[in-house]
Amino acid sequence: MALRVALVGGPMYDGLYSMLPADVEIVVHADHPTLNRAVAEMLAGGERIDVLSTHSKYAPSQAEWLRPLNPAFAADQATKAVELCAFEGALLCVPRNIDVRVLWVRRDLVDPAPATWADLLASDAVFGFTGRESGLFGTYFEYVSAHGGYVFDADLRPTLDTALGEEAIDTLCRLAARAPAALPTWHYDQVDAALARGDVDMAATWPGGFGPLRDASVYARLDPHPYLSGPAGLRSYGGCHGWAIPTTCGDMPAALALVEQLSSFDAHALDARAGTVCARVDAFAAVEPVDATDARRLEITRATVTAGLITYPPLPRFPAVEDAAWSSINAALRGEVTPARAAKQMQSSAEEALACD
Repeated sequence: MALRVALVGGPMYDGLYSMLPADVEIVVHADHPTLNRAVAEMLAGGERIDVLSTHSKYAPSQAEWLRPLNPAFAADQATKAVELCAFEGALLCVPRNIDVRVLWVRRDLVDPAPATWADLLASDAVFGFTGRESGLFGTYFEYVSAHGGYVFDADLRPTLDTALGEEAIDTLCRLAARAPAALPTWHYDQVDAALARGDVDMAATWPGGFGPLRDASVYARLDPHPYLSGPAGLRSYGGCHGWAIPTTCGDMPAALALVEQLSSFDAHALDARAGTVCARVDAFAAVEPVDATDARRLEITRATVTAGLITYPPLPRFPAVEDAAWSSINAALRGEVTPARAAKQMQSSAEEALACD
């Protein structure tokens, strides 16, 4: 009986799948929002999935469908990654890699590179960023956090309709107005592609985007920099991709063996060669930079994971909050609502989503 697996897709993930056994059946292979929607429908219907590619942000919302895993699977993983992948004392997924952002700047077009959000706004640089879904909400979250604000209070209640939240949306609208008109449709890969084509002067990319960027003709003119800071410091919205086993799994021994294989040193080393921050400490420590630019990228990435990583609250309904929030910000980018109206919509939608718990 062939294992049925659901995989996140894209240039930063697909290289690892060369390790999958030949008889594995890939039932979903898509970007993460599409993957989540397909998996939710399949699992709710009791459809068999043996191994699932998920993310620590989404795992709490999938908890009813995921089997708790033995912590021994994550014995070689970074402590932060393991903490992100646990929910209510259970390890819901085995860490694969950690996401934080690095700012890539065309040195021939932008000099000096902006160090802060204020520097960027004061310049005329064209900044590429994700215009929809998790990436857009993440950019909003980064701005608010870097300026000393919060998107949830100490009791995990949303605090999105604030002066700072409105300022963050207004800032993104102003930056989008300088960028290509298609920016509100961009997902992660489209931002990386725009940077590689030279359509934008700078962009903040997640680690797995480094592989395609390294192969681009503009690579020789790009410099890595720490992500944009604010008065509260550098903040990069991130989390941890991982491997989970759903309750609909039909072959636990084979599924566990596959997760063990995908958690091996060789698997993490293969992921790391694409530029990702693999979660295995020994594999990431063994990464050799391809050149001086890559060495600087790795230095910045390690520092950002240590001191700049911000993440989502452990709420099962958080994906619903995020979906409602990015949709309102996206409408503001398109000029359909004002930043003030978008902030109010985000707050009411978040409260409505959490009231469903």
